[in-house]
Amino acid sequence: MVTWKGKTRGNTLGYRIFIFILKTFGLSASYFSLKFVALYFFFFSKKSYNALYFFYNRVLGYSKIKSSRSIFKNFVNLGETLLDKTAFMAGFKTKFKFDFDGENYLRDMAINTGGILISAHIGNFEMAANMLERINTKVNIIVLDAEHEKIKNLLNNVLKTTVNIIPLKNDMSHLFIINNAIENKEIICIHGDRFIDGERTIEMNFMKNKALIPAGPFHLALLYKVPVSFVFAMKDSNYKYHFYASKPKIYDVFKNRTNRNTEILGIVNDYISEFEKMIKLYPLQWFNHYQFWNK
Repeated sequence: MVTWKGKTRGNTLGYRIFIFILKTFGLSASYFSLKFVALYFFFFSKKSYNALYFFYNRVLGYSKIKSSRSIFKNFVNLGETLLDKTAFMAGFKTKFKFDFDGENYLRDMAINTGGILISAHIGNFEMAANMLERINTKVNIIVLDAEHEKIKNLLNNVLKTTVNIIPLKNDMSHLFIINNAIENKEIICIHGDRFIDGERTIEMNFMKNKALIPAGPFHLALLYKVPVSFVFAMKDSNYKYHFYASKPKIYDVFKNRTNRNTEILGIVNDYISEFEKMIKLYPLQWFNHYQFWNK
């Protein structure tokens, strides 16, 4: 099973290239160039191809031809979301339009309690996090990425973003930052669909197959006893996104091991339910290029 190593593809050079292309040629021309990049990954990124093929062919039941076409489109869509994110944070905001479902829920969270948003590597959540500036509260994203310092410095020095990055540390110092953010009624964002080797996982039914879900994000949601919403920012067309937020729920804090197991299964099941809806609506926008299911 190919697992994630806590490091995403690309680096600051990739972002700088995107910024150069955007400023030189504009967003539309940049979209066109992505097809050539997608072809490269289609033929030479074996691990990503195999993981996506399993998803489209075995999980969704696509034919071999449809699976291959879907993989190519997935690579193209991934490139477009990266370009959109870069363009948005570099000052091209007027080009994008957004539809919002559940924005009122997040405004209530920001005013009254703060809260935790759990998403996935589907659509373009980094865009969503910056879009959340509309609710007038500080937004924090918890990351596992080993390149977080370089990316953070680039975002601060080159791009325009109001998002604060909180990297997970082995010394658990990130918990103090998260705790302060919760006390200040801020928003905490985290992904719930990836884990690294050694992290605690829970085996769940996901898209009618057995899959391992990281326990950490959901333990965090239980620990702080604040409203939890499952959120996704999906691309409907060029320059247009649709933001979805589920109705927030406060999950009872666990008092013993029995309650702990019951509560974490409850929140994970709720997450999976919302996540599966997004996958069925946007099957070409889940960018999990790692083997997710137990074969």
